[in-house]
Amino acid sequence: MSARIGVAVMAALLALYIVLVAQRGWLLLTSGDAIGIAMGVALFVLPVIAGWALVRELMFGRGAERLGARLETEGGMPAEQVAVRPSGRVLRDEADELFPSYRAAVESAPDDWRAWYRLGLAYDAAGDRRRARSAIRQAIRLESGERRAA
Repeated sequence: MSARIGVAVMAALLALYIVLVAQRGWLLLTSGDAIGIAMGVALFVLPVIAGWALVRELMFGRGAERLGARLETEGGMPAEQVAVRPSGRVLRDEADELFPSYRAAVESAPDDWRAWYRLGLAYDAAGDRRRARSAIRQAIRLESGERRAA
C-alpha cells in the first residue's frame, strides 16, 4: 500500500512539474525572441518525454503487480527464504546461490512467463535491478501474449 501512495505522490509531483514547465514554455514561445522560442519548444518536449516515462513505469508496475498476484494465487512464488541483514538488505551470497536454478528454468522453458518472473525476482534479490526489470518485462510480454491467444 505504501508503494502505491509513493507512486501517487510521484505522479502528482510530475503532473505539477509538467504544468509549470508548460506554462514557462508558453511564456517563452510568446516572447518573440528566437532564443526564447527555441527554449519554449524544448520546454514542451521535456514534459512529453517525462509523461511518456511515467506512463511506461506505471504500466510496468501494474503488469508486474498483476503477474505477482497471479503467481501468488497459483502457488508458484519462490518458496526459498533469503536471509537479510538488520538493515533489510538481502545477503547477496545466499541470493546468488539460488540464481542458477531459476536461470535453468528459463533456459528449459523460455516461453513460460512464470519462469521469467521468478528469474526477475532472483535478479532483484541478487541486487541486479536492470536484469530484474528486463526479466519481468519479458514475463509481462509473454503473459500478455498468452492472454491474447486464449
